[in-house]
Amino acid sequence: MGKAAVKEKPKATAVFARHETFHPRFGWLKKGYDLALADPNIFLREDSPVLLGVGKNMVRSIRYWCSAFKVLTENESKIVPTPLGQQLLSDEGWDPFLENPASLWLLHWNLLKAPCTATAWAYAFGEFSAVEFTPEHLVDDLREHANGFSSKIADSSLRKDVSCILRMYADQESKKGPTEDSIDCPFTALRLLYSVGDGRRYEFQVGPKETLPAELVVAACLEFAGIAENESSAMGVSRLAHLEGSPGRAFKLSEAAIAEAIEQVARRRNDPKDLFISDSAGLLQLQYEGDPLEMSGAILDEYFAA
Repeated sequence: MGKAAVKEKPKATAVFARHETFHPRFGWLKKGYDLALADPNIFLREDSPVLLGVGKNMVRSIRYWCSAFKVLTENESKIVPTPLGQQLLSDEGWDPFLENPASLWLLHWNLLKAPCTATAWAYAFGEFSAVEFTPEHLVDDLREHANGFSSKIADSSLRKDVSCILRMYADQESKKGPTEDSIDCPFTALRLLYSVGDGRRYEFQVGPKETLPAELVVAACLEFAGIAENESSAMGVSRLAHLEGSPGRAFKLSEAAIAEAIEQVARRRNDPKDLFISDSAGLLQLQYEGDPLEMSGAILDEYFAA
């Protein structure tokens, strides 16, 4: 089978340093969701810091993260929940208090997938080629990437984003143990990034992840195929692992780990003909029958309902 055509998408808009230097904290997304559900103008109110229980800068940060993770969206100047926000964070939702690590993996994927409003995050996980690196190395490569956009990006914004990425995903150890920042950020539990050596170097963990369910991997693969407007009912595992913005890059998974996830989910499904992995002349492919976006949503619904 030849390569499936993928429609070329326009270059994304660059969005840097909108987080006010704060990484997402425990409870922020649920709090932002609940208050926006009750009042779509919550983030514009003068008393929003009181209602959210944080300072003005943190109000802007919560608004940004809720939008970046795609649990809230702006609709006619009002901030309202998205379908994902409703499914995940409503009181009757899949996991409103994010107690299941799978929910954090789902949010991580939603942060990175197109359209992404966290450009540095999309670059770090989707295009940055180094496995081990220093913060300066990532800033330098991100600067080169940012130069490809029409507007001039301040160097301070790039450094703020890199600092935020490292604090968000890597445990920040000190001589006295983990810092308050690392304890207060749920995404360190994903173990995607580690501080190594002298603490000035970092390393992505590439390979299977203990807390990442196969269903989340396959749902992301199907969604990626759908977003890419794949014109075939198949997508090569190598593409799912290595293309820019792919699940393999977002989750730091090898081709073997993606193939194993597909096989696991295929074995559990009632209809093995609607989703399976094929091997033609050594080329592994995810095969599916039907709308990949609908299948992705159904797999997530089945997983969280179990």
